[in-house]
Amino acid sequence: MVLTNKLNITNQIELNKTEEKISKEKAIKLFDSGKINTIKAGTVEGLQQIHKFLFEDIYDFAGIIRNANISKGNFRFAPVMYLEQSLKNIEKMPQSTFDEIVEKYVEMNIAHPFREGNGRATRIWLDLIFKKELKKVVDWNKIDKEDYLSAMERSPIKDIEIKHLLKNALTDKINEREVFMKGIDVSYYYEGYDEYDIHKLFP
Repeated sequence: MVLTNKLNITNQIELNKTEEKISKEKAIKLFDSGKINTIKAGTVEGLQQIHKFLFEDIYDFAGIIRNANISKGNFRFAPVMYLEQSLKNIEKMPQSTFDEIVEKYVEMNIAHPFREGNGRATRIWLDLIFKKELKKVVDWNKIDKEDYLSAMERSPIKDIEIKHLLKNALTDKINEREVFMKGIDVSYYYEGYDEYDIHKLFP
């Protein structure tokens, strides 16, 4: 079933392409405008601001916590009845060390607070925490898609793999636009969105 959208697109392939193009353009605007630097790292509100900015031109639910249960494959994300409390608990989690930050990220992934676009928004959110607390960001180019997806799938039980991948991909180039742009492209590629090269959208 195609998600209801502001553009009245009823074909899934067309929606995927349009969503990718528009939200990638918004991701770069988030960076170039400096708005990304006003987001409070590690907060639920901050994640909502990121999600809203990326997807507000496409979905009415942009930035709004979901009110339906969702799953991916055999994995069911946090049930709606527990989601609000779960997000409160996640926000209170410490984020002063590398391990704490990744553990918080894993819990937010389990929560999956939005109807769509969780991974892409939450990876930006993760980088903002790393940037604030450790003066580092992830160079997502250094993490293979299949390695990342399998590590995240296992992360609720065992987070050693995702910690290993992220630690080896950290860079101190925290304000470089190119690192951010490549990161957006890779983040979208993880989710199967690779129709548009971000450098061609912003030559």
